Amino acid sequence: MSSKVSILGLKLPTDPRWVNLAAISLEEVLTDHAFCEQKAATSCISLIQRYPDKEKLVEELAPIVTEEWGHFRQVLAEMKKRGYTLGKQRKDEYVNALMLFQQKGGSPQDVLLDRLLIFALIEARSCERFRLLSEGLQDKYLQQFYYKFMVSEAGHYRLFIDLANEYIPEEKVKTRWQQWLAHEAEIIQHLTVRGDRMH
Repeated sequence: MSSKVSILGLKLPTDPRWVNLAAISLEEVLTDHAFCEQKAATSCISLIQRYPDKEKLVEELAPIVTEEWGHFRQVLAEMKKRGYTLGKQRKDEYVNALMLFQQKGGSPQDVLLDRLLIFALIEARSCERFRLLSEGLQDKYLQQFYYKFMVSEAGHYRLFIDLANEYIPEEKVKTRWQQWLAHEAEIIQHLTVRGDRMH
């Protein structure tokens, strides 16, 4: 396994064919990336709305909302520069499969933990995909473009883990995180490799 993947905790690296497929589907992958950034911003907003009493969570996520929306605008600007148009938002099979693993009818603490860990996982996988794009695309400008996104997502992944440890016992976080990582690897293993999707 790539050491860069294991640093993020991910159990299974992305199929190496993905970056080559993405390179020939740039308009589609940029569209999907734009909507991923938009969803990341709205997800942070929903956490703030649900947990206004958790001061650290609110303070830490408020600037992330601005950052993710800024990323959405950056991707839109890049698409416009290349003469691409934003396509329709498509169903995210990866995220939908992750959602099914959330505990049903758990305690409020369990619900919060799963919400934070699912976001950490999405950021970790996005970080890994951005690294592949920054290293595998021939376009030098896009290499730099995606390198910056990779660095940003790595920070977000860490933040969600830190917030989980802030509100939930560390051992519980560690145990559940390992369960999520194993489940995510199963999803990645069975998803069709598509170059028109970020995940």
